[in-house]
Amino acid sequence: MKNLIFFCVFFFLCDNLFSQESNPIYINGDFQLNLQTYNDDESIGAVAPDETLLLNSFSNLFFQKGNFKLGVRYEAYLNSLLDFDSRLNGTGIPYKFASYSVDGLYITLGNYYEQYGSGLVFRSYQDYNLGIDNSMNGVKLKYNTNKGITLKGFVGQQRYFFEYGEGIVRGLDGEIFLNQLMKKLEKATSKIIIGGNFVSRFQEDNNPIFDLPVNVGAYSGRLSINHKNIFFNGEYAKKINDPEGGLVNNNYANGSGVIMNISYSQKGAAINIKTHRIDNMDFRSDRSATGNNLTLNYVPPITKQHTYTLSAMYPYATQLQGEIGGEVTLNYNIKKKSVLGGKYGTKLKFGISKINGLNGGNSVYNDSINFTPDFLTQGELYFENINFEIKKKINKQLSLTLNYDKIKYNKDIIQGLSGYGIIYADIGIIDVTCKIKPKHAIRTELQHMSTEQDKGNWAMILTEYTISPNWFFSIMDLYNYGNSDVDKRNHFVNFNIGVNKGKNRFVIGYGKKQEGIFCVGGVCKYVPSSNGLTLSISSNF
Repeated sequence: MKNLIFFCVFFFLCDNLFSQESNPIYINGDFQLNLQTYNDDESIGAVAPDETLLLNSFSNLFFQKGNFKLGVRYEAYLNSLLDFDSRLNGTGIPYKFASYSVDGLYITLGNYYEQYGSGLVFRSYQDYNLGIDNSMNGVKLKYNTNKGITLKGFVGQQRYFFEYGEGIVRGLDGEIFLNQLMKKLEKATSKIIIGGNFVSRFQEDNNPIFDLPVNVGAYSGRLSINHKNIFFNGEYAKKINDPEGGLVNNNYANGSGVIMNISYSQKGAAINIKTHRIDNMDFRSDRSATGNNLTLNYVPPITKQHTYTLSAMYPYATQLQGEIGGEVTLNYNIKKKSVLGGKYGTKLKFGISKINGLNGGNSVYNDSINFTPDFLTQGELYFENINFEIKKKINKQLSLTLNYDKIKYNKDIIQGLSGYGIIYADIGIIDVTCKIKPKHAIRTELQHMSTEQDKGNWAMILTEYTISPNWFFSIMDLYNYGNSDVDKRNHFVNFNIGVNKGKNRFVIGYGKKQEGIFCVGGVCKYVPSSNGLTLSISSNF
């Protein structure tokens, strides 16, 4: 509360200071609340906490006057939902900043987010659904020269729930837009951007047994080229002598990562190819941190980010210790009024992705700091996904999506378990939307997963009725009918009602959720099974 009072007083003092200026004051923000009750349900293994009712909520408030900005975020976890870390329990203002810009120089004091390049060396960001907020607290600078050169720098400590991690992180990034810098390239059809960065962590050596490096650095170089319909970007990173998560076996080693992305597009068609190789690129502001805590970098995923329930049941979690893989995605639009396209045309999408371990093992698990796994040869299969999608508008009232996924999922590797091996799953989905009258529509999903491993076959049906733009009603039944244990052939039924009222949104629901892994962009968390009522309220102004 003291921090909030301080920021409010500081803002109004600044307002008085600049009161003679013509710049108006802009105030905006948002609010979100997620509440859930919990009931014991032995059939799905759900155990209610002592509180029975748990709540996550936050509110952002931003002030701007000319080039001056202030922002705060108040958070309350009373107590946190079961799929969030209990160390979040409590209230506070973990995010607050003041910033100012003048003549191309941007200065931020307090909390901030930032990303260098693709994030391979440094990415500070928030994902509320994953419970991740690794914002920095310190000083951040950015300078645009107006000649194609952008420089960034920061020094800070990373958020650790309502406190900060031990490590002090320093970063410097530079980017050059050659077409703007060099007159000979101003009118060139090819656009070229090059960049590089260096990030280091300082943390005292308090280990009584091992002699640990107190400064650990990582650097990367990147290149982006856009030539007519062809786009390429790539980045190579190196991490130097980083002790691994608590030094269980006194192992620490150099790390490296390379990512490449090339795409080609023309009217009605596009192809995108992604590939990366990662070796010991788990980089954190505290050498002993685990899970999703105090992460400094991010590896962009090269697998499809599924939105349908059964396709997302086996999501891929990026293995920062080491992996090599690639993805190819093809998009093609069949023309309208053609034989195959029909009156409205047809959209086709095909994708294939495959990820393996590194042949020879990961650097961090070998005794020699100079050990390097084979660069291109592949080891054990981690994940494979072949997917195909058809989107078709049948007439003015009816539209259809057909989706097929074939997945190979190494559960032991991806989830750190044993005894499961590779899960082979085939998933088919039919998604139909019917507009029954103006502003009224019914959407139905039929999903089926066929697998002989893990929990066996699943089937799902979802029906959603929408009265645009205000109301929606949905009911879903997820049925694990193929479980080898007859007593665990459960129905996971959920009801939801939602309403949009101006800039406010209210959603209330009741039902059961199965346990599993929830992922966004290759970053995952465990979600326990639950049975209860949910309420979500969001608002912005």
